[in-house]
Amino acid sequence: MDTRIFHLDEINQAAKAIQDGKLVAFPTETVYGLGADATNEAAVKNVYLAKGRPSDNPLIVHVASIEMVEKYASEIPDNARKLMKEFWPGSLTIILNIKKGVLSKTVTGGLSTVAFRFPDCQPTLELIKEAGVPIVGPSANTSGKPSPTTAQHVYHDLHGKIAGIIDNGPTRVGVESTVLDMSTEQPVILRPGAVTKHQIEEVIGLIDLNHHHVGKNETPKAPGMKYKHYAPNAQVYIVDEGTDWKQVVDWIKQQPFDVGMMAEEKILQQATLPMNAIQFSLGKNVADASARLFDGLRQFDDQPNVKAIVTQAFPAKDLGRAYMNRLNKSAGGEHFATK
Repeated sequence: MDTRIFHLDEINQAAKAIQDGKLVAFPTETVYGLGADATNEAAVKNVYLAKGRPSDNPLIVHVASIEMVEKYASEIPDNARKLMKEFWPGSLTIILNIKKGVLSKTVTGGLSTVAFRFPDCQPTLELIKEAGVPIVGPSANTSGKPSPTTAQHVYHDLHGKIAGIIDNGPTRVGVESTVLDMSTEQPVILRPGAVTKHQIEEVIGLIDLNHHHVGKNETPKAPGMKYKHYAPNAQVYIVDEGTDWKQVVDWIKQQPFDVGMMAEEKILQQATLPMNAIQFSLGKNVADASARLFDGLRQFDDQPNVKAIVTQAFPAKDLGRAYMNRLNKSAGGEHFATK
């Protein structure tokens, strides 16, 4: 099929495609999502097919109001409502128990819970309202690859497989939303994002961070917990804090192939790079780096001579926790010092 680029004055046409059971990629403040009517099982199954996504990997359901959540959730705890008031619309996804039979197992991965998100992106809120249904929205990429932060990234992976893409330019945050499980007695962050543990605790008190390893035959409660994610074709190596970048540059010089080097501006400016080093700036701080990480990994995917990518680590706190979560997954835990 032809994949159409929808402009911001064509949201009604994109919504019609959703109503017709077609797939439309949409922007959010975090990454681009692959949208389908969450109440249309056939459409949702096509999301898995288009992405090549494992069927036991549940989908986040995007809404444009708390009333839409109330239609499906069996209850919304008081603390969940407090968080919705504080952080919605925004980069916080909340897992709740749902009423029996209101959404298909294709959406839930067979679980009795669903992850809800109210994105901070006006075109997508208009899309949901115009379509009149909640919209599933995993990242709009080939499963396992770096998430898309531009419409061009989506087109690269999914053109010919989906009906269209709403182009809203580059995303602001660049890493997926925080996923908080509120279906259990003790709330727990299953995936870190831009809404931090500290910010959540300021609203509802102490919460946990997930340390559970999802088993081979176990269904994860949130995306990104079980399968390999965010990986480009080249091997990524994490350059830990305190590493002498001169050693990194010396190693690059010795390689018989091109090496991508992703680091802050100040590091790139200070280094004398060899001919086989291809630089990508992560900006000036962890916020810049989070917004640019996936874009950099994708740019190197388009350069077949790049066989390795060395990427700067940041302290794993606040937004840095989300950045390092994604970087660790893209690298498969490989560090420069242990390569």
